[in-house]
Formats: sequence, structure tokens, C-alpha cells
Amino acid sequence: MSGYCIIATAWGPLGLAWSEVGLLRVQLTDIDGATTKGRLLHKLPEPEEADPPDWLAPTTTELQRYFSGKPVAFSAIPLDLEKIAPFHRAVYDQTLLVGFGHTVTYGELAARAGQPGAAQAVGQAMGRNPMPVIIPCHRVLASNNKLGGFSAPGGQTTKLMLLDLEGVRLGRNNPAQYVFPF
Repeated sequence: MSGYCIIATAWGPLGLAWSEVGLLRVQLTDIDGATTKGRLLHKLPEPEEADPPDWLAPTTTELQRYFSGKPVAFSAIPLDLEKIAPFHRAVYDQTLLVGFGHTVTYGELAARAGQPGAAQAVGQAMGRNPMPVIIPCHRVLASNNKLGGFSAPGGQTTKLMLLDLEGVRLGRNNPAQYVFPF
């Protein structure tokens, strides 16, 4: 049995889905709540809309704090990674260790996950990350601290905005000038 909800954040509606094991998926904000909900439910087997279970309620508060620009660590959240391939899971485990306001390159993350030279495979894992922000794929950069890709709504603009929110500056001076491209 799984459930989902849409919560309000300073950036807009955010989707959360969970199982009995833990958090299953996070859908970053999109044009509106209906679009966010549609993207969240696209790959889930018939979850029910519900209030977050008690164990997830602190996470909703922390996500709201995060999108208001407050430093937050999501390391205590139970995650349901049971259907994740072993290499991707190793990459996600290492990504969880990259703290607020810090970054790592795809190559560095590959080495930390036990597969030096597998930067491209790390990029693929980041592109399939089911829980952006919680598993902070936005903190993973290309070599020479170039932005790299980002598959969430808004693409690289959203990645840059998340990094700016955390105080990481990659060549732009005024985070207030950014707008979502959708």
C-alpha cells in the first residue's frame, strides 16, 4: 500500500509518495499542483491520496523549511530504495552524504560509490533519482564544477536555483533574477 500528498512550499506545490517502508518519491514543483500531481503519480501503482503518516510529517516541515532557504539535513528520513539497482543505490547513499551548500562531481561520486571512472553511470543514476532534494542530485556537478544536467522540471535553471538557495554560486550573481522556465 502506498500513499501520496501534495504539500505547499515557498516554491510551489511539491509531491510526496510513500510506502510502508519509507519515502518512495518526491516530485519537485511544476506549473501547478495538478501537473505536479500528474508527474508524481505517473510511475506509481495506484497510491491513495492521504495525509502524510506520522513518520513523514517532520519531513514535510523540513521540506518547507528547505524551500524557504533554511539549511536542512534529510539524513534521518526512512527511504524506500528496495527496487533500486545496487549501483544506483550506492550512488544515492553517497549523494545523501553531500551536505547543504556543498557539491561533488560525477567522477568524485563514482569513486565514493566504489566505481572510479563511472561518472557517466552516476549521471544516469542522478537522472533517475526518485527523490530529488532528499537525495540531493542537484549538488552533483560535471568536471571543473560545471553545472551538468538536471531532469526535474525546469532543468538546469532549477538545479542552479537549488544551488543558489544553498549559497553555492556557479557564475551568476543575482539569484533573484531567475524564474522558472515553465
